[in-house]
Amino acid sequence: MGRMQKLQRTLSSRITGAISATANVPKGHFAVYVGESQKKRFVIPISYLNHPLFQDLLHRAEEEFGFDHPMGGLTIPCSEDYFISLTAHLSCS
Repeated sequence: MGRMQKLQRTLSSRITGAISATANVPKGHFAVYVGESQKKRFVIPISYLNHPLFQDLLHRAEEEFGFDHPMGGLTIPCSEDYFISLTAHLSCS
């Protein structure tokens, strides 16, 4: 099984579990934690998982945290400003 398939399978099961367990996350979205020292929670569309720029962040998250994320959810290792810029770009494309 390829690395990307393994990551997608793991994320898919975690996202499904997180969506079921968290009533304040709309269907078709998932929560991530972003920030360098202070982590902030963002709720973003699942469709972002298919975008190459977001996949790059996922690879960085895998390198830094593996699949054991300290916040209990998916933690993205980048600045909040970069993440906001990235998601603004993704929402326009």
